[in-house]
Amino acid sequence: MTQGEVLAVFQEALLVAMKISAPLLIASIAIGLVVAIFQAVTQIHEQSIGFALKLIVVIGVLLLAGGWMLDTLKDYTYEIFQLIAS
Repeated sequence: MTQGEVLAVFQEALLVAMKISAPLLIASIAIGLVVAIFQAVTQIHEQSIGFALKLIVVIGVLLLAGGWMLDTLKDYTYEIFQLIAS
């Protein structure tokens, strides 16, 4: 295996990691921003509100996108094992 192939594998690994984590991070950041604006407007500064809403949203995203995330990781793992076998 050449140095270029190793770099390509690492690059693909980083892209897969970003693809898998993006839905969770985007949803969490969005709900955090909405809660922060709501708390600033209403002057309710309870930290458990933001945590509970983020937890609910992350669980919802996992339920909706979990299959796609698992398929993406499975496909990448299959490619890695194919590369090892060759």
